[in-house]
Amino acid sequence: MRRRSVLAAIAATPLARPALAQEAWPARPVTLVVPWAPGGSNDVVARLVAPVLAERLGQSVVVENRAGGGGSIGMGQVVRARPDGHTLLISSASNHVFHALVAHDLGYDVREALHGIAMMVDVPNVIAVNPGLGVSNVQELLARARATPGGLSFGSSGTASSNHLAGELLRMMTGVELTHVPYRGGGPVATDLVAGVIPMAFMNLPTVVGPAQTGRIRVIAVCTEERVRVRPDIPTVAEQGVPGYSVRSWTGLFAPRGTPRPVIDRLAAEMRAVLELPAIGARLTDLASEPIYMDPARTDAFVRAEFDRWAPVVRAARVTLDG
Repeated sequence: MRRRSVLAAIAATPLARPALAQEAWPARPVTLVVPWAPGGSNDVVARLVAPVLAERLGQSVVVENRAGGGGSIGMGQVVRARPDGHTLLISSASNHVFHALVAHDLGYDVREALHGIAMMVDVPNVIAVNPGLGVSNVQELLARARATPGGLSFGSSGTASSNHLAGELLRMMTGVELTHVPYRGGGPVATDLVAGVIPMAFMNLPTVVGPAQTGRIRVIAVCTEERVRVRPDIPTVAEQGVPGYSVRSWTGLFAPRGTPRPVIDRLAAEMRAVLELPAIGARLTDLASEPIYMDPARTDAFVRAEFDRWAPVVRAARVTLDG
């Protein structure tokens, strides 16, 4: 009896149940997984906020690029990660919504497998061309496509990305022939567009700011409903003769479902503080993006609304993983 009493007393102490003790967070470096190649808009945003977030957390924050599968490889890595707040996803409309709507073999529902931490940045999509194509607006581009046997090819950051869908929508709404050329991120698209390997591309505006300023790429339209505040000089596709045309992207921060609520709340608060820093806001403006902070609940609701909004559009545009 005395032995059983001693064992019971030991079992009742916290030291006897270490598995139930909550690990201090962050206990080691935090990894921000970017499911696209280096150089794209999500990668740029991740590398902008990572050092500031690291300073606030008192722990290293590492950006890891895991490109491929339309963003599903990196996204799947985070879904399968231990939900302890040390592996997070820098996600976009492309992989989080568009690719997820088209892929049927992910093995999980994005809306259930990932927990929203914060919506971070609004990222306008644009139509960009190689200057050698000789067009300066959407109508000239459409005319050139109609005059070219087989139409024009266009690059995007990946199959079923927001940029792929932007191209498919233009094809569907105007009847021009456009052939999709998928890449593994915005950086490689920009490289080939500058080199003239592809004549045109649908891209995220932050990716083309540099080469556009030096004249190596020409941006002829934004794909948003209205002109964007950071670049009001660029006309929309809609105002250039394609009424109703609109595609917009975004960047957000997500964690595996099951991540402790205190960790989610801490990350959300820190990300809000980072995005409110004047230096970060100024740099995002330089990159032609805008901070659009949303808390965890609003982020999850926003993602669900995006699925509802784009599912019928994806079906109508007949976007498939075949490119």
